[in-house]
Amino acid sequence: TSRMSKERKLLVGILLVTLIVIGLVEFIPRAADTIYVNARFYTMDADNSVGEAMAVNGDRISGIGSRSSIERRFKANKIVDLGGRTVLPGLIDAHAHFFSLGLARMTVDLLGAQSEREAAERVKQRVERTSPGQWIRGRGWDQNLWTSKQFPTHETLDKISDSHPVYLTRVDGHAVWVNKKALEVAGITKTTPDPPGGRILRDGSGNPSGVFVDNAQQLVAKHLPGISDADAIEALHIAVKECLSYGLTGVQDMGVDLKEIEYYKRLIDHDDFPFRIYAAVGGMGETWDRFMKDGPLLGYGNNRLTVRSLKLYVDGALGSRGAALIEPYNDDAGNRGLTVTSEEQLQKAVDEALSHGFQVCTHAIGDRGNNIILNVYDKALKRHAVSDVRLRVEHAQVLHPDDIPRFKKLGIVPSMQPTHCTSDMYWAEARLGPMRVRGAYAWRSLLKTGVVICGGSDFPVEHPNPIFGIYAACTRQDKEGRPQNASDVVNHFQLSTAGLTDSSSFDGGWYVTERMTREEAVRCFTSWAAWGAFEENLKGTLEKGKLADFVVFSSDVMTVPSKELLSTKVETTVVGGKVVYSRTENP
Repeated sequence: TSRMSKERKLLVGILLVTLIVIGLVEFIPRAADTIYVNARFYTMDADNSVGEAMAVNGDRISGIGSRSSIERRFKANKIVDLGGRTVLPGLIDAHAHFFSLGLARMTVDLLGAQSEREAAERVKQRVERTSPGQWIRGRGWDQNLWTSKQFPTHETLDKISDSHPVYLTRVDGHAVWVNKKALEVAGITKTTPDPPGGRILRDGSGNPSGVFVDNAQQLVAKHLPGISDADAIEALHIAVKECLSYGLTGVQDMGVDLKEIEYYKRLIDHDDFPFRIYAAVGGMGETWDRFMKDGPLLGYGNNRLTVRSLKLYVDGALGSRGAALIEPYNDDAGNRGLTVTSEEQLQKAVDEALSHGFQVCTHAIGDRGNNIILNVYDKALKRHAVSDVRLRVEHAQVLHPDDIPRFKKLGIVPSMQPTHCTSDMYWAEARLGPMRVRGAYAWRSLLKTGVVICGGSDFPVEHPNPIFGIYAACTRQDKEGRPQNASDVVNHFQLSTAGLTDSSSFDGGWYVTERMTREEAVRCFTSWAAWGAFEENLKGTLEKGKLADFVVFSSDVMTVPSKELLSTKVETTVVGGKVVYSRTENP
């Protein structure tokens, strides 16, 4: 009995201590740097919690919940009233080309050019203020926007300049258009053969027309002068500033080399990089050899830079007819697209990555390209006793129906770009035909299997604003609200009569049954994107202990009518607890 009495006293003592600790936690306020109040904090946690206030200390979230709870539990010198606005976790672009965005802003912008002549006129403006002999670079042309729908030729650029080599990258990065001067510098003639995985477009006499697709681009690209350190740093500053203005606090950079990584480190070491990069090494070569030797780079500079993935390519792009298809293109009989890496090379690279602790992110657009990489991943997973590797397919744009369930079965992550759908939908059916197009941009079909989708833009291929991606994902319409119906599609899209026999597919969107919910669309750029990079414990949701990366919006992104999403503005972007963008200071 005396023993029981002692045990009872011990239990009572433990209970009292527990109550005292709880009391200290609940009723004695803890220090925080800033408390944010009067907002709707969409946490994007597993329960879809919505908070009223959030405490931040250092670069981490200390607490989130009701205003009364946060103000009772935390004490801060700074209270920020957000005026009833909406807050989301910092948005993440799961597939981007960060350095290329900055460089694109420093070269001739050809986005939206409505004709070959208009594109050339934009180049002419740069030629007029550039010394003879210097290269002229540009990016963004798209022959699908032109009345002719035909690829351009060097003759158009020759009229602009015969003393400047001109090198213009297509919007998707999978083709270039050059002038005769560039052909001469590169030594390319009628006898130059197509390289493996590439195509030199030619005129009726077999002469190079001035357009090089996929691997053929390197025939000219290797003659481009290098980018100076000063220009590279300026490009990164430009990219950071633009991304922060759209609420992006980080991107998954698909294809970096040692030089780019050193630029990132240099800026981080000088505390001049208020952004986060999750980088994938761009293919096999010197950079990959170094990382195989040294292993992944995790959380460099207080979680500013991580390099733990390998980026591979199976095929080209749909717009330039380089995507690898099982059957020929509907609008180019005999052409099944290009495979730019052999299956043996892919298998070797994936095996190496898994053996050295790296994720793999593989570009695959056509149904044949996707089938190839799924087969490669399947073999690799059987060979390696690894778990939770989150192998990714970048784009997963056109899928054979039999391959859709394989993503879930194999544990493969589809990393997709919603605005590719709304940019391509005007001509996608012309490329694919009325049956195969139903496996294109098949978000709902994939989500039904139980996978999550990482959302990105592939900028500078598409606009970097993630709100545009969220809008595209939940509407499958362009910014004018097209298509509303089958009549819309027939009038504005390159469509066969399939639209007339199945008109319900276009009631309120393009193949509308494949769209996402608003919540799913936002998760693509928050929690799901973070998960796709093994960073779900750091970012992607607003929860205690996670990085204080968040965005304040002008309207409620989760509830406003779809059309109003497009006019939603970022008021404030916060990275690691610090305000790094404010619309009032950057109107």
